[in-house]
Amino acid sequence: MSIKDARAAGLASLAALVADETRAACLLALLDGRAWTAGELARHAGVAASTLSEHLGKLVAGGLLTQERQGRHRYVRLADARVAQLVEDLAAGVPAAAVRHAPRTLRESSTEAAMARGRTCYDHLAGRLGIAVTDALTERGLLRQDTGFALTDAGLEWFGTAGISLDLSSRRPLARACLDWTERRAHLAGAAGAALCRHALEAGWCVRIGSRRAVKVTPSGERTLSSLLGIPPSALR
Repeated sequence: MSIKDARAAGLASLAALVADETRAACLLALLDGRAWTAGELARHAGVAASTLSEHLGKLVAGGLLTQERQGRHRYVRLADARVAQLVEDLAAGVPAAAVRHAPRTLRESSTEAAMARGRTCYDHLAGRLGIAVTDALTERGLLRQDTGFALTDAGLEWFGTAGISLDLSSRRPLARACLDWTERRAHLAGAAGAALCRHALEAGWCVRIGSRRAVKVTPSGERTLSSLLGIPPSALR
């Protein structure tokens, strides 16, 4: 088999892994960056545990998930940030008309609104919150978007001043654009995006709400982000 054919076969295999609604639902759920039990994912996907187990086996074998066992429980998570980027990029490529629907319940409506307002995208901030932070960094000359995402010298200094530690020795890109599937614009990902999100949660600027990826900016976070980046509190609610 030629190199070209081998790549084509690999791409077809990868596409086949994602081209199943149950497996796709699991991958999207795992974008919260946390480990889920097989039982939790089965309930989320609305399938029997035995059916879900077969799907998880394929995703693990395909390198999209990693797993570990603790006692009776089997925990799975996305293999790495590369997989998270793939899933988020594919989700962002779905036409808006294909996913637009009227919420069936008040709870579903509230969940969708919360996710659009602010959420984690694997390990960085997304939704209107992620876009607001990205725009503020750009407007202040801390982040460049004209030639791809890149922190400026002022941006590196800002992270240090804000007390956000950056691992400059990591092989992971420091700043990367990630297409937001609700806003249809790019937000900050990469090592800097992950560090900012982690610090925001640890410092109490944001808190997780509900059982999914939604996050909410706290009053303390509103004051801090307004002071550090000039973001109006109204833009964070």
